[in-house]
Order: sequence, then C-alpha cells, then structure tokens
Amino acid sequence: MSVQGVAVLLSWLSCCGLAVWRYSTNSPNYHIFSTRSTIKLEYEGTLFSEWSVPATCSVKNKSSPKTELRCFSPGVQTIRPIVTGPDSEEERNLSVDSSHICFLWYYKVINFFHNLTQVVVIWIYDPENADPNELLWNANEPSLNSIILTKQLATLGQKPGIYTTLRRRIYLPYDKMKNGCFQNLLFIFGFQHFYYVIRCDFLAKRRSSMAIWTENEVYLGYTFLKFVKIITTEKLKNLLNISSAATLTIHNVEYPGHPLELALLLNYCTACNINKTIYVVIYNEDTEQWMYQDFALDVSTDSFLTPHFIYAALPDLILRDKHRIYYCYHNFTETGVLQTPTEFGNLSRLSHNSIIHDIFIDYYGNIVVKMENNIMFYFKINIRAAIKLHLWTNSTMKSLILLSSSAQIYLIYVFENGTVQPQEYPLKLESQSVHFTSKEKCPYVAFHNNILNVFYFLDKGQNLSIWAQIVYPENVGLYIVVESYGPNILQEKNQIHYEIALGYCTKTTTVTFFQNINYEAVDDYFKLQDQNTGLRLVQVRPSEYARACPIAQKVFQIAVGCDSTKYIAVKGFNKKDCLQHDFFYVIEKSYLRNQPSKNLRVKYDSKKYGCPLRLDFGEKFHPLVQLYNDNGYVEDVEVNFIVWEIHGRKDYSFNNTMKKSGCLNEAQTWKSMTKLNQHLPLEEAWGPENYKHCFSYAIGKPGDLNQPYEIINKSNYNHLIWPEDHSGMYVFCVKILDPNYSFCNLTAIFAIETFGMIPSPSGYLVAAFLFVLMLLFFSILVLSYFHYMRIYKQYLYEPINRYDRKQKNN
Repeated sequence: MSVQGVAVLLSWLSCCGLAVWRYSTNSPNYHIFSTRSTIKLEYEGTLFSEWSVPATCSVKNKSSPKTELRCFSPGVQTIRPIVTGPDSEEERNLSVDSSHICFLWYYKVINFFHNLTQVVVIWIYDPENADPNELLWNANEPSLNSIILTKQLATLGQKPGIYTTLRRRIYLPYDKMKNGCFQNLLFIFGFQHFYYVIRCDFLAKRRSSMAIWTENEVYLGYTFLKFVKIITTEKLKNLLNISSAATLTIHNVEYPGHPLELALLLNYCTACNINKTIYVVIYNEDTEQWMYQDFALDVSTDSFLTPHFIYAALPDLILRDKHRIYYCYHNFTETGVLQTPTEFGNLSRLSHNSIIHDIFIDYYGNIVVKMENNIMFYFKINIRAAIKLHLWTNSTMKSLILLSSSAQIYLIYVFENGTVQPQEYPLKLESQSVHFTSKEKCPYVAFHNNILNVFYFLDKGQNLSIWAQIVYPENVGLYIVVESYGPNILQEKNQIHYEIALGYCTKTTTVTFFQNINYEAVDDYFKLQDQNTGLRLVQVRPSEYARACPIAQKVFQIAVGCDSTKYIAVKGFNKKDCLQHDFFYVIEKSYLRNQPSKNLRVKYDSKKYGCPLRLDFGEKFHPLVQLYNDNGYVEDVEVNFIVWEIHGRKDYSFNNTMKKSGCLNEAQTWKSMTKLNQHLPLEEAWGPENYKHCFSYAIGKPGDLNQPYEIINKSNYNHLIWPEDHSGMYVFCVKILDPNYSFCNLTAIFAIETFGMIPSPSGYLVAAFLFVLMLLFFSILVLSYFHYMRIYKQYLYEPINRYDRKQKNN
C-alpha cells in the first residue's frame, strides 16, 4: 500500500466507530516478527493517554498514539493502550520470536506477453534498513544497502531459486550478478489453475466450470457458455424415495473439495408452515452418480443456509445463516452448532446484534467468521467452538477478507468514495494472542510431514510414500490419522515407528500408496484401465488438536492415470540440428505393405518429423527410447516397444529372430496383428491392449521361430536392418508396447535416411556372363566362317562349271 493510501485508510478508520489499535512491521505479511523487528503501534481514537509495555520492551514515544516498539527479549509481550475514562482498551499478547532470519528476498517481475515468458530480477534486502521504495514494493533496482548485502551473501553461497508448486519446476539464475541483483531468471509462466490441470492430466470427460439452478432444476455450465441440465427435483424424489406429495426444492448448490463433485442442499417439508429439513446430496461428474449423505438439519422455513466446504479430503463443510454456524465433520458423522463461551453459539448476541457477513477458510485449517460490524470469530476445522478475536477495524468500515495467491490474508476496505484499499492481517499473531489469554494449548509439541505438494500423479508401476510425525508429552496418547476419499483405486501399506525420551513421545507413520494390477493379456484392457483411474483425496492429521495448534491437517490429492505432461522421444533425434525444409520423395510400390498399383509420392514434413538420421546401408540401428515431462528427461525406457513405418514401407527388417530372443511360441508380428485386426488402421492394430509375450508354452501357438523378432527393448539388442540394393527415407513411429508401463498411449516419430554405394554383382555371375558372351562370339565367328566358305566355294567352282558346259555345247 502506498503512503498516500495508508493516510487515507487511517483517516477513514479513525473518523468514526469504536476505537481500535493495531500494529505492523516493515516485513511484508509479518514474515519477520522478532527481537530485531521495529513494531509500529497505531491507536485510533480520542481517549488515548499512553502505551503500557513490559520492561523487556522499549517504546520510542510512550505518549504518542503512533509510535515504534522494540522488544529485546523473546516471548509473549503484553501491550495495551491506556485511555482516559472508565473503560479500558483490550490488551494484546504479541509473540516475539528470536529468529535468526533477518533478511528477505525482493523480486521484480517483467512480463513478456508475446511469448508468455517472464524475467525475474531478485535481490536481498533488510526490512529494517531498506529504502522506502523497497518497503512499498515499487523499487526498480536495489538500494545501496541491498546491493552490498546481496553481494556479501552471494559470496557465502546465497543464490535464489524459483520452485513451482504444481509443475514442480526449478529455475535458477543464468548469469552472474549485475548491479547487485540476480537477473535473467527466464521462465515460462501460465495461469495454472488446479482444476484445469486435472481436467487436462487424465480425465476423459469434461468438468463443469459453473453451476446454475432454479428451485427445481440444476444445470452445469461448460466452456462457450454451454449448459446441460443434470437433474430435476422430480427425479431426486425418485432417487431419494421421497413421497411425491412432499415438497422438495433446491436450497443451494456448491462445489465441495473434490474437483469432480457437486453438492446440493435440498429443502424438504410436508406442511411447510413452520419448519423444513435440509438434506445434502453429492453428484459425481465422472461416474454421473448421486450420493445421499447422512445429514438432516431442521430449520425454520424462512432460513437460508450458505455452505462452505472445508479444505479437506472428506466432504466436510460448515453452514451459516445470519446468526449461527453449523458444522458437519468427518464425512457427516459429527454435526452440530458451533459453540461460544456464552450465548449458546449465537454470534450475533456477541457482536452487538450484527449478522454474519462472510466466512474465510484457508489451506491450513483456519476459519474466520466476519460479522457485518467487522467483529471476527476464529476456530479451526474439526473444532466445535469459536473464540472472539481482537477488534482490528471499526464497526462502520465496509470490509471483506481475501486470501492472496501466496496464501496471505488481507482485509479489503471499501470507502464511500469508491476507492478500495488492502491491508495485511496477521491472523497467526492475533489468534496466538487470544489463545494466550484463554490458556488454551495445543496437545502436541510438533507435527511434521514430507507432503510438499497438493497434487501428485501416479502412473502404472509407480508408488507414493509419505510420512508424518507427531511429538507430544508422555501419557497423552496421540496418534496420526490417515483418511482418504474417492474411488477405491489404491492400496495402502502402513508402518508405525515409536520412540520415547525425556518425557516426550515421537510417533512416525509411513504410508505407501500403490496399485498391484496386471494389465497384460486381459479381456478388456481399456475397461480395466478406466476402472482403476481417478482422483483420490488424502488427509493426514493428529488424532487430537486445538485452535492453538499451528497446522490442523495436511491435505493432498493423488491422481491415478495418464499424466499429459509425459512424452517419449528417441535419443539422438531433434528438430534443431538440421536445415528444416519440406520436400517430396517417391516410394517404389513394391516396397509398400498393401501392394498398391502405383508408386507413392510422400511429402516430408520437417516440422513434424524433425531431422532425419542418415545411416549407411550396412549400419544397424537400435532405437533408445527416453521418457520426458515438462521438467525434462526422466528415464530411459526399459520396457518393450514396437516401431512401424508410417507410410507403409516394408523394406526393412530386424536382426534378431524369435528363436534367438528366447521365444517358445511364435511371437506377434505386424503381419499377424494386421491380419487379426483388419478392421483397424495400422497404428491401432498392435499395442498394449492386445500384447501377448512368446516366452511361455501356454501363450500363443507353435510356429516358425526363425522369423524376425519385431519387438525391441533397451536390453535385447534387437536392431533395425536395411536393404542394400536401394536407398530410402523411412519415417517410423514408436509405441510403448508393455501394458504395465503407463496409462498414456506413448508414441514418438523419428526418421532415418539410408545411403551408400550400390554393391557390384557377384564374380561368378560376371564370369558366367562373359563366358556366354564369348561363346556367342565364337559361335557367330564359326558360323560366319562356314557361311563365307560356302559362298567362296560357290563362286570359285561356278565359273569352271560354266566354262565346261560351254565347251561341251561348242
């Protein structure tokens, strides 16, 4: 908030309403609240006299309503303004730490929307000795003190890194420091919403983005403002076995914690004059099933309840009307009215007859109920009583509570002139203060776990192990509870480790989630996959906790299915190391599978196929398939895969035979699989859904084991071999064949161009040809000799005979 904005805010806050006082620090969101911090005190009212502070703290100006406080000893420090008159102001018990954290990271983000990237400039600053622009978070460059501090800590190895929570990416600075800051942390950004990630990873069906309803109908809204009616109250009566004479209307609709579900609150009554009953049903968008919940709440007919689902694995929620909060915990097994120290849970009577304005729920289980006059009550999930918080804002200010993207709590003030101002709210410090007064303590000392993400993916063959540890005083008897909700698609293996020392017990629970299903040679591969994919929510919590506990429970989601960020590639192929240009080439018809009547002219799409690998005729090729995701390389693929030429070429083979590969029966081949699945295109004729191995007499049939073995993996040394009487361009597609490797249909394309000298003919063939040629030559020569001799004789003897005949005639 700017200085001008703070001034406007304070003037509005102090103009009217009850007197209030608050505190702030130079560190954003009260990150540092220690013996080194300067605590700014502000009193808003006309009856201020002086500040009452403990001896372990010193105040800059005791009689000023705006002053600075420093506490030199850690612990709980009681601060209170002394006012004139009979009334006294409430005191706060501020928990001052002795933390060694003194400095914070300052960052500035530069967005480039043309290519959806960001450059983040980062440096280190000291909140107690920072430039005013750094404290207001509008600095474009580090101050001199920050430059010196950043360089000193960088010398000691302090360098920033950006860690994303959903994609789990890590970004580090590329270059050295420049002008006292780390620069060029270039990374791709996107507005990644959790539900959007799930709708894109493994779900075959769309998930709605909104729900609208009338008293008798519910519609789900999708993209492009398309709405589909899913239920009517008449159908709900049949599903719930409710008499057609009774009145059933839709009271309210809300999305629960499970991303695939929708909750309906129903009004049920017969006479409908005085009371009605609220029922809850949940609809699953994936299975399209309605689930009736064991919940019934009797309220007056004019009551309107607003549901707020808790951030939990189970469908737990709280309901509010104008005066009370109703809770439904542990999957509707525990219900009731939220209690208060007095007035039997009627929050209005404890708030000068104000009504409930809003409810705030964060990821850590904190729940704040805000009244219209800005009085607030606090409790945690699974807790059945609330406590009143200190007054932070006067009763006439219009405000609401919001949670920022970084999980920080803000009060948003709306002024009569139309301006809006945010203010940080220290919920943790405020709750600690009221708990210190009420002497409420947490039953355990520490609750630790290794659950660092809210979302995990499990593919075939993978498992997820998490642990949680609780430390508590001896003889308390706590333990860790692991609860899950969703389709029964995962198995669990639990292990508990227990230690006791110095009067404290440490209990550690390790849980491993996994699947143990064999997808090979099943009757319906795709149906079995569909039955074992889905989303399961898990929460880990102590068996007992209180409002004073820092963290109530840890919630995360496990998606079992195809992670859309996974893909495969053949090592050595890319789209950058060659001059990309499209060209045409012709495949001789005799080289094609389907024996067409003419040659095939093919366009080589360099953008799609990448750079071809040029190989000599005699050079064999063994594809090494590698698995990748958004973060880069994952592993070499060890399992079986197949390749085929996408344009239908068949003029290549494999160096391994079925016998050499260890087959006991004839192995599957492209020829046998296309013959078996003639109704399918080539790329669908053979895959993990119909793969059967050849290493058992019980599978397959006997046959010629001297045929080429067309299945490849990393270790079987099966290579592609090429014809040596012609060159060619081959565009192959590779597909993972192992049915137990992934839920994804993993394929990749690579291209190979063969070249080399056409081999000379055989020497025997040449000799035979020359022999025949010479024989022909000598035969012609001999025949010519006899032919010319006959002619010679004819012309030699014919004149003599003529002369003799002439003499006789004479």
